[in-house]
Amino acid sequence: MINGERLSETFKWLVSIDSVSKEEGVLCRVLEKKLKLLGADVFIDDAAEKTGSDCGNLIAKFKGNTDAPTMMLNAHMDTVEPGRGIIPVCRDGVFRSSGDTILGADDKSAIAILLEALTVVRENELSHGPIDLVLTVCEEVGLLGAKHLDYGLIDASFGFALDATDTAGIVTRAPAANHIQIEIHGKDAHAGAAPEQGINAICLAANALSQLKIGRIDRETTCNIGVIQGGYATNIVPNLVTLKGEVRSHDKKKLDDVTDTIRSGFEKAVAAYQPRSEEDGLPSLTFKVEPDFPSTNIPEDHPVVALAEKAARNLGREMRRKITGGGADANIFFAKGIVTGVLGTGMTDMHTVREAVRLEDLIKTTELILEIIRLYSME
Repeated sequence: MINGERLSETFKWLVSIDSVSKEEGVLCRVLEKKLKLLGADVFIDDAAEKTGSDCGNLIAKFKGNTDAPTMMLNAHMDTVEPGRGIIPVCRDGVFRSSGDTILGADDKSAIAILLEALTVVRENELSHGPIDLVLTVCEEVGLLGAKHLDYGLIDASFGFALDATDTAGIVTRAPAANHIQIEIHGKDAHAGAAPEQGINAICLAANALSQLKIGRIDRETTCNIGVIQGGYATNIVPNLVTLKGEVRSHDKKKLDDVTDTIRSGFEKAVAAYQPRSEEDGLPSLTFKVEPDFPSTNIPEDHPVVALAEKAARNLGREMRRKITGGGADANIFFAKGIVTGVLGTGMTDMHTVREAVRLEDLIKTTELILEIIRLYSME
């Protein structure tokens, strides 16, 4: 039933449409037309007002022909940079870009799979329950589409997101994350004529960082400082440095403890500076923490896991339960009461110009989605 050539052409068509984060509008409009032709009632919510995108999330609702409850299927429309002017190349069944851009398999491999599965359902008049297809914007820049999705349009209480690599795995646990922004305020001065009159904010940041453990903290917890910005010129003592980072953990207490350790490290580095300027209170510190996304923890006996595992068994495959260190729309859905397992499409080396995906894996995941739809229609 699956048409491999059509699936291949759909994927190449999708990645050829530019849709970097906050510029998903062109893709959204062509998908809206496509999904209406497949029989869906299509809605675009007002998330654009809050995400800064040029369109909202796309929600396509397919009426079922059985009495099964509604199931959600999810992918995201946006890609990272360099994601403009992508030219897909397929050799020996493997898709890559021409080499100067990402491929966009993250997450257009998922959209191609879902379009093919829904086309097969319609062509063959297969039994299925109601399906909410949710295609989000701005996933790559903070899961913004999912955070601002109009949940009043969603009837499903469970579903599957296609946004991982392993075609034989379902992600059941993902960490929560805190976003951290740190500002150290020093004092500017001429670096050659009067350096002793300045307070070097960059040096203070370096002192703090040298005392911290960054990277893998334990098997459940990581932290990273990913952005450092400061200084104006080599002949000016820098009076401000801004650092941005994150902490992730599957354990809420560890998430809070590591965040507090980073805060304490920077506070100590600033407080230890001598001589302090009593006149203007320098150096000083601003430390901001913003929850980025909540954790996902799906019980092993949950129906969403059992359904994926049974579908895989019926296809003669295994389905491993997986723990990830990454975040996805599924984290936000889980917090909203929509239990969402994350499935893989086979994409590899995402966010790089080496990104690739095999047609064989696109077909395998389409088969899995169709079997999930078939099994659930019997519930």
